[in-house]
Amino acid sequence: MMASDFVPFGLTVCGLSELCNFGGGKVSHVLSILDPEMTEPSDFGDYGEHERLELRFHDIIEPARGQIAPERADVERILAFGRDLLAEPVDCRHLLVHCHAGVSRSTAALTMILAQAQPDRPAADAVAAVVAIRAQTWPNLRMTEFADDILGRRGELVAAVRQRHVTLGKQRPELVQFMIDNGRIREVEDLID
Repeated sequence: MMASDFVPFGLTVCGLSELCNFGGGKVSHVLSILDPEMTEPSDFGDYGEHERLELRFHDIIEPARGQIAPERADVERILAFGRDLLAEPVDCRHLLVHCHAGVSRSTAALTMILAQAQPDRPAADAVAAVVAIRAQTWPNLRMTEFADDILGRRGELVAAVRQRHVTLGKQRPELVQFMIDNGRIREVEDLID
């Protein structure tokens, strides 16, 4: 499954440490998801002219003291950004989506943008397209639940993301324990005996 099957522009998902690889005008649009306390990455100074949506929330799936959870309004902003790109695709040559590690928040964001772009396609195809870009894809479940509801996917998007969690959790069992230890047990409950 190729992302080019979903949108008429290039796509990248990455973490903060990889942002330096995409300067010099390679990217026309950036969806930047940062931890609330983080300073703005200096790498964007090398990007040249580009459009950027910056959101700030932690990579959690349940509200927690001292942390800011992704909310429905954040997902609505991500989807609006995606709609704008599709409305003017000639203006978008390449979309880069990043979060801290390029694993959870960013992959959830790109999955929902692709699912929105092709509403008649199975949600599993959108997940597979993101996995083809970023092998360590583990979409944030809370963000996905909001997107599923907003897009009227009736649980299909959530089910596709849960299947991705199972697949990657079986390949990398250490991720299962990491998710348990970090308050994300709902993402791995299908993997716990």
